[in-house]
Amino acid sequence: MKKTIATTFISFCLAMAGTASFASESDGTDVFDWQPPEFVANTAAGKPFHYPGDLQGPTIVLFWATWCPFCKALMPHLQSIIDEYNYEVRVLALNIREDKDPVKFLEEYGYQFLLIPEAEEVAESWGVKGTPGLYLADKSGRAVFSLRAIPESAYPPERFADNEELKRYQKAARGAPFWAAHLRKALDRLDGQNEDGAH
Repeated sequence: MKKTIATTFISFCLAMAGTASFASESDGTDVFDWQPPEFVANTAAGKPFHYPGDLQGPTIVLFWATWCPFCKALMPHLQSIIDEYNYEVRVLALNIREDKDPVKFLEEYGYQFLLIPEAEEVAESWGVKGTPGLYLADKSGRAVFSLRAIPESAYPPERFADNEELKRYQKAARGAPFWAAHLRKALDRLDGQNEDGAH
């Protein structure tokens, strides 16, 4: 029997960390809880970034490459989240398997992401096999959302990824808003938890 992407990812996380948990709410929203490995890596500016020590608040962690159409389609949505949350949410862009200039790419499109180039070792330690790898981490560094953990029940009956008539960039254009919507739900949940904790 063929495993789904979500099932494979769940199995991997449980084997790696032993602390990951997954659930699905009544509306099909994914609930994800995993403590990723710590790491230290240099930013594009040459400064060391410590995960999770240098997190300042909710952080979107994106494993990406300039050649990845799914990453390209997703990035405008991530920038809009930064704008919407008035820069209280940061995007940590870990560039992997790159053959071009990621700095130039981000500058060209005006994305305000914190870039970590040559992040293959981090990707391996996090179990990221392909792009995009997308997570949402809280201030402590705990991952509360993963693209790979969106439940099958949340997808439309005819999944864009399975449509052989669509080209890759067309699948990316269909998938990016869908993924971003689930990321926003996770952000709203996290924001609600923070508000409850403040009282």
